[in-house]
Parts: sequence; C-alpha cells; structure tokens
Amino acid sequence: MKLTKNIPSLQMRKKEERLLPFGMVSAFFLLATYLFSTKQELDPTIILALFLITACIIILTGITFFWKISAHMTGAAGLMGFILYGLINNSQGQLLPLFLISMILVGAVGSSRLYLNAHTPGEILGGFILGFSVCYTGMWFWL
Repeated sequence: MKLTKNIPSLQMRKKEERLLPFGMVSAFFLLATYLFSTKQELDPTIILALFLITACIIILTGITFFWKISAHMTGAAGLMGFILYGLINNSQGQLLPLFLISMILVGAVGSSRLYLNAHTPGEILGGFILGFSVCYTGMWFWL
C-alpha cells in the first residue's frame, strides 16, 4: 500500500490512513474464518478463537472511523485474555507461567507504543480493553 501510494507512511499516524489497511485485514480474516470453519475439521475452540480475533479486527476497524486506538495492544491483550481463560479453567495452573509472560508482553507493547509516540495512554487503554474484553468474554460466554 505504501508502494502504490494508498498510505503515505508505514506508521499510519492519522486514523484516516488506517481505514483501508484495516478494512482489507478485516476482509481477509472474515474469509479465513469462514474457510477454516466450513472447510477444515478443526477443534471448535480454535474456530472460536479465530472468530473472536476476527471480531476484534472488525470492531477495531469500526472504531478507527472515530478514534485511533492501538491495534498492537488489542492483539496483545486478546492473547492475554485467551491465556487467562485457559488458566482459570485449568485447575493444575500449568498456564500460569504463560500468563505471566503475556502480562510482561502487554506491558512491553504498551510501553513501546508510548515510547515511540505512536499512541496516547488513552489509545493504548482503549486497545487493551477491546482486545481483552472481546477475547476473554467471548471464550467465557461460548465455552
């Protein structure tokens, strides 16, 4: 998209610059979710996770019309939501080290976005709330 001049830079500092790339990613994830759910024999938990990731991307794209939130934080917080759901439903606590690593990852992603002046604290918090709430709540509600 940079080579074809559809976006002025890879940083996509303005929310308007993010609409086309996010829209294309949303379409790709919708198609992938459809194909994996109908054409492959995968575990229903994997299909649900793919559906929830797709929902996060579509919601993120919709929010981008009004506000630029952190897509990086949405992804990292969504991963943390999946791991927390697994940790709570696994009585042995085998996922605790993975959950602690995901917490460090979320902190590192948020800190790096602030350090690079790519986002404000509110945009990072918005991305965290979107990713974590959709992924954790979706797993809790449907499994």
